[in-house]
Amino acid sequence: MKEVYVAVEICREGVKLPQYQNEWDAGMDVCAAEDVIIKPNETVIVPTGLKFAIPEGFEIQVRPRSGITLRTPLRISNSPGTIDAGYRDELGIIVTNSSITSKDSSDTHEYYTVDSRGNKQGVYHIKKGDRIAQLVLQEVPRMRFNIVNSVSDLGRNRGGGFGSTGVE
Repeated sequence: MKEVYVAVEICREGVKLPQYQNEWDAGMDVCAAEDVIIKPNETVIVPTGLKFAIPEGFEIQVRPRSGITLRTPLRISNSPGTIDAGYRDELGIIVTNSSITSKDSSDTHEYYTVDSRGNKQGVYHIKKGDRIAQLVLQEVPRMRFNIVNSVSDLGRNRGGGFGSTGVE
């Protein structure tokens, strides 16, 4: 397996480095660097406490963790997010709580967590150290455009788009 070294700076105390959970995993789990409360229909940036120097020709993609997406209404808003090689500030994960309804949690102090099950609607509490997303390092080739009179003459046209192949 090819390894590419990426420099990382820890910019907050008590932060965990991203890590692969299994040797064959494509993504490394990244953790929250502080507690964050996310109300229904709210989008927040969850800090990771990490800064990267990504080699030129690569990007880090931020992707959701499937278990969180399955069990909760929390979504990585710009998935996959792209962290460019020239970005040097702290990595923040953009998370949206897509809950439709909610009890008024300010009175009950009831929060759901990333470990909650059943897509419970309401306020979510991401705790420092929670694995909230995964990072995938990808090589990024550069595009160059070749202006042509018609793309129809190049390759094969499969025809249709946006659902043209049906659902069965």
